[in-house]
Amino acid sequence: MIVLRKSSERGHADHGWLDSRHTFSFADYHDPDHVQFGALRVINEDRVQPGRGFGTHGHRDMEIISYVVSGALAHADSMGESAILRPGDVQRMTAGTGVRHSESNPSSGEAVHFLQIWILPRTPGLPPGYEQKHFSPRDKKNRLCLVASPEGRDGSLTLHQDARLFAAILEEGITVTHETRPGRRLWVQVVSGACTANGVALSEGDGAAITGEIQVALTGTAASRESEILLFDLA
Repeated sequence: MIVLRKSSERGHADHGWLDSRHTFSFADYHDPDHVQFGALRVINEDRVQPGRGFGTHGHRDMEIISYVVSGALAHADSMGESAILRPGDVQRMTAGTGVRHSESNPSSGEAVHFLQIWILPRTPGLPPGYEQKHFSPRDKKNRLCLVASPEGRDGSLTLHQDARLFAAILEEGITVTHETRPGRRLWVQVVSGACTANGVALSEGDGAAITGEIQVALTGTAASRESEILLFDLA
């Protein structure tokens, strides 16, 4: 079964300096039908204006993934980590027993566009941790590139949960297929462009919950452009 989560139906917060779209309930946005999907708790699509950002704030017991689409994102945290993430960079922060961090746009003229993803960890009270890796367009071109996994397999980030995150950049008409085990959940999120998931059409910003199926075929459908897609495989 495939259930669409249309981009236009997501929660929306426009703070001037921040434009944010919420796939699941977040902050002041609450939708009892879209609180989480298995261990996948948050997909926020954020656009932050130049020179602005999120001041220092705390998190606990969450695997937080930042996926930069365009622009630059500056990160600093209480573990002593600091970095500037650019397109292709993916960061995993284990909040565990508690982490404080800030995120900001260091540019003077370009907005930063990124997805912030929260995944519930398998156990609470983990030691805080940080990891960052780069996945080039070539890594994702017309294939499903493993970005995060419990084992850190194939150079992916390590997640403290039975969840895997793949990223693909598909040309129009190209199909990639993913097989999973019975009983698992799949979530497709279209970052840019458009695709079909087992024949169901998705546009930019759309998501799809897939249950009761052990295979998903993703086909790029954006005319004369590439489509960037995320795929979650969840227990």
